[in-house]
Amino acid sequence: MKVRSIDPTPRRQFLAAAAALGVAPWLLSACARTVSNPSAVQDKVVSAERRSLGPFKVFPVGLGVQWHAGDRASAVVDLYSSSTDRQRGIILIRRAADAGVSLFDTAEAYGPFMSEELLGQALQGSARDRVVMCTKFGFDIDPATGQRRGGLNSRPAHIRQVVEAQLRRLRTDRIDPLYQHRVDPKVPIEDVAGTIKDLVKQGKVLHYGLSEPGLQTVRRAHRERPVAVIQNEYSMLYRGPETQVLPLCEELGIGFVPWSPLGMGFLAGNINATASFEKRDFRATVPRFEPDALRTNMALVDLVRTWAARKKRYAGAAFPGLAVSAEALDRSHSRHHEHLAHGGKRRCSQDFLHCCGTQGPERKRGGDSHPRGPSVARHFVCDRR
Repeated sequence: MKVRSIDPTPRRQFLAAAAALGVAPWLLSACARTVSNPSAVQDKVVSAERRSLGPFKVFPVGLGVQWHAGDRASAVVDLYSSSTDRQRGIILIRRAADAGVSLFDTAEAYGPFMSEELLGQALQGSARDRVVMCTKFGFDIDPATGQRRGGLNSRPAHIRQVVEAQLRRLRTDRIDPLYQHRVDPKVPIEDVAGTIKDLVKQGKVLHYGLSEPGLQTVRRAHRERPVAVIQNEYSMLYRGPETQVLPLCEELGIGFVPWSPLGMGFLAGNINATASFEKRDFRATVPRFEPDALRTNMALVDLVRTWAARKKRYAGAAFPGLAVSAEALDRSHSRHHEHLAHGGKRRCSQDFLHCCGTQGPERKRGGDSHPRGPSVARHFVCDRR
């Protein structure tokens, strides 16, 4: 079915009202910072605007929890090779929740299992009822051992096994939205949605989400079990969802969560045109960060830097809920906690929309966002219809 075109003005209103939240791993470091008046900052965040995410009301910036084991027994490392220890990670998650962050996103594949375990430990007890806890299934990982068997697995029996293990790791009795991490072309989406429907009836899952699905897959799944939320890559540097995915979300009443809202670090101020990445950094394998693509993308970042410096304030990014400031782009992180406090209030101006291409030709972006290699890439692009 052809998706009808939608005038850009109501689409922006849709984003402002319902759709644009960011899953932002940078909040881990932000929440660790000392600020001059932390209680005042916390009051601002707690009282900040909430947005509708499908059936939920949440703070506009979410926290992505994505760690794997480090070199030491107590160490954990994220995709960008930043490391900390397990206990400090737990403290950071709790600090984010105390500051008013209410959307926490993780997955079985992150670790595997480790990120779910840390999130569950951090938010067990009274904190659990104050937050929306999201996780994902879909890769072929042994639920008992964590062994990665390669490929995808969304067979109904496997989904049920995975969910039981996730509930134990997350120390909870329900998963708020449960995402299918990637669509499994070997399993009809109706079978997946039907399995989620059964889990909802049992009270183990509250809502159904999809990550990087094809348009027709969304429609087919939605007919079997309403899809509450879609999570795709979306940032000022990658605006692909605007053409078809966001209109579909608007049409069907589905919430939308961007992953990598800061462009894998491009919009966080810690990358330049000659950057290189150590082997354990995810970006070392991503075409977007190869030399030619890197130079192209840094030219886009310079547009944002120029705009932010001229305005001397937050570049209230090209969609609500994302905030990139001149200070952040200049590598100063001491005010990230204050930036969080403003996350629910920013709106984009007309000249910034023009700068980002929303009201003019979209600028060319360099490179794909997924690692090279057919066995990996296939899991990110299947069923783009």
